[in-house]
Amino acid sequence: MNTAAPVSKRRAYEAPAYWRWLGFLIVAAIALPLPFLLKNFFIFQLTLAMVYAIAILGLNLLTGFNGQFSLGHSAFFALGAYTAAILMDQYDVSYYWTLPVAGIVCFVAGFLFGLPALRLEGVYLALATFALAISMPQILKLSPLEHWTGGVQGIVLIKPNAPFGLPLNPDQWLYFFVFAVAALLFFCAYNLVSSRTGRAIKAIRDNPVAARTMGVNLSLYKSLTFGVSALYTGIAGALGGIAVQFVAPDSFTFGLSIALFVGLVVGGVGSIGGALFGAWFVLFVPNIAEQVSKGLAGAVYGVMLVLLIYLMPFGLAGLVRMAAMRFARAKR
Repeated sequence: MNTAAPVSKRRAYEAPAYWRWLGFLIVAAIALPLPFLLKNFFIFQLTLAMVYAIAILGLNLLTGFNGQFSLGHSAFFALGAYTAAILMDQYDVSYYWTLPVAGIVCFVAGFLFGLPALRLEGVYLALATFALAISMPQILKLSPLEHWTGGVQGIVLIKPNAPFGLPLNPDQWLYFFVFAVAALLFFCAYNLVSSRTGRAIKAIRDNPVAARTMGVNLSLYKSLTFGVSALYTGIAGALGGIAVQFVAPDSFTFGLSIALFVGLVVGGVGSIGGALFGAWFVLFVPNIAEQVSKGLAGAVYGVMLVLLIYLMPFGLAGLVRMAAMRFARAKR
């Protein structure tokens, strides 16, 4: 998958750094009061939106910044969710300790999967990750693993209560908890792509031959990027399992991988903040399409997706970036 041309065009629309901080402050100012203004069901939906944003960000690190095409991130989402569920259900581990464990497990799995995948590029890598996504639900149903995974019945979890006697119900507390984890992961991702390592990752995407000539170890950086991407997605899966209070093999089908990829494209390939826009689209637009026409919900969703990609080829994040730059120029 060649993403060099679109990326070079996107660089022309990059806004100054202070706009990013201003955007974060605006998001925080809007997001933090919401749990006190909305009903529990809408708080739950917003929590899921942040979970999807973390997963889409993980996919973006791999595809948008490193140029590796994946259709199998639902497998890492499932692995993270089951890691958290098994630890909480069978070993009575606190929910917050399951997140680093899920991240480490998925990092190792992603790194190991990335090693043999080094010989694959483009559609061949996509096919390999597609096989991973298809096989994961079947693996989780295997009889030897049923003692841990619960087989087709899955695992039921209990939503955690707020600690320290805080006057928050479980939905409100989980919202703030996921918000804090998401903010930390987004901050880490921004620093990663802005660092020397991030420049090497992007150099591999833009021109692998030139990157190798400059001394970049392509095999190591590709495998590590696959691992970090899986880590993000695994943490998202753990948070998603805790929020939904249930994990089962059929919750992590190939359709989830497609949803994450759609969120990546809609939000903006190669954009950190675009993961937020993509998550909102993935979670809420299908519901809007169903309200327009229940019988033709899929067709309505497809038309909306095509129109959005046609009108905003750089995603919603690209549109916001261009609007911010034009506003900044108008003030001069």
